[in-house]
Amino acid sequence: MIIQPRSPVAAVAEDSLQRRGALLASLVFLSSLIALFTACSKEKAEETAVPVKAATVEKTAIQRIVAADAVLFPLQQSALVPKVSAPVKAFYVNRGAKVHKGQLLAVLENKDLAAAQEENKGAYEQAEAAYVTGTTSSVPEELQKAKGDAQAAKEQLDAAQKLYDSRLDLFKQGALPRKDLDQAAVALAQAKPQYELAQRHLDSLNAVVHQQELKGLQGQLSSAKGKYQGAAAQLSYSEIRSPLNGVVTDRPLYPGEMAPAGAALMTVMDLSRVTARAHIPQSDAVLLKLGDAATIAIPGQEEPVEGKVTLVSPALDPNSTTVEVWVEAKNPKQTLRPGSSVRLSMISQSVPDALVIPAASLLTGSDGATTVMLIGDDQHAHQQAVKVGIRQDDKLQIIEGVKEGQHVVTEGAYGLPDNAKVSVEAPAEAGKDKDAEKPAAGKNSKDSKDEKQ
Repeated sequence: MIIQPRSPVAAVAEDSLQRRGALLASLVFLSSLIALFTACSKEKAEETAVPVKAATVEKTAIQRIVAADAVLFPLQQSALVPKVSAPVKAFYVNRGAKVHKGQLLAVLENKDLAAAQEENKGAYEQAEAAYVTGTTSSVPEELQKAKGDAQAAKEQLDAAQKLYDSRLDLFKQGALPRKDLDQAAVALAQAKPQYELAQRHLDSLNAVVHQQELKGLQGQLSSAKGKYQGAAAQLSYSEIRSPLNGVVTDRPLYPGEMAPAGAALMTVMDLSRVTARAHIPQSDAVLLKLGDAATIAIPGQEEPVEGKVTLVSPALDPNSTTVEVWVEAKNPKQTLRPGSSVRLSMISQSVPDALVIPAASLLTGSDGATTVMLIGDDQHAHQQAVKVGIRQDDKLQIIEGVKEGQHVVTEGAYGLPDNAKVSVEAPAEAGKDKDAEKPAAGKNSKDSKDEKQ
């Protein structure tokens, strides 16, 4: 085969054709890029409406709740520990029995104690009889004798004085010799000391002897009485009586058994009221005060029991550095059982008209700043700084930063840029549900019920 060389004109034409093909390919590639960028721009424009869920800022009541786990205790209880060591003679109540104050619950063996009481009773009666006899016989007779001696000495003194006076008068008249006057003077001088001695003896009996004799008799009587009362008290300790109105919650022994030293024979509890005792941090304790309303949630019971705070300990527990708080509640049906673990909810503060949002709406920055994403009328989310107040469960009070009726993002706010376009889903769905529940216009609720039926 013979290859002929190309002419210059053909070469130029072929080169021009190749250039046109390359230009056409470039235009096709450029058109493809433009179409691709246009599609991406459209997709990007569609992605700017971020789907979120939102809620409305409402004005409603909110409460500051201090919650804590607690243990139930009876209002009153008494572990009856015998004061004497003796076997149980008889029980008169069983566990679960209702008892009243002063009721006899059990008796211990007490024959030896009864005998000791009788012995000391006899000694006391003897001492009492000796006291009565001593105060009415021996001492009064001695006093009576002393009084008689003093009276006789006084009469002798008076007679001697009269004799001396009469003889002195006769001696002055010269009708009586001096010798008779001197005899009368001597008799008078002897009568005076006898009288004084008898009077001092009477005074000593009244002042010393009589009082000491009475003290001795009184001491014997008091000693005998004390021993008798002690024996009677020991006997009474063998009778176990209830110190309060309540229920017997424990009775570990049987008749014939002896309670160990320091061990309770039985336990009585007053279950008409109970106290729930909890330990809470000091920061929560400063919010509470006596009389604050509270509720006690019991496992297995749907409705909580209402109560009130009756104690906020003024001192910290040295072991846990917490504050002990008591909540007291009525227990008429005895559904609250001491020893149970319960959940306390104590209301420390209540705000009737507070601006409230869901707690999930709050965003907290690394610097501690709190914000929410507000949805404006242009369907764009705007970041707004807020000041937080009380929190109750999943509700949060906002003190500053929002107004009633505004909408805040509840889901999808994390990572959402400021002024981003959003599409709200939750309010629309909630609105549809509410509209579905409402009766049709012109129909009352009764008609709507009939239609459902």
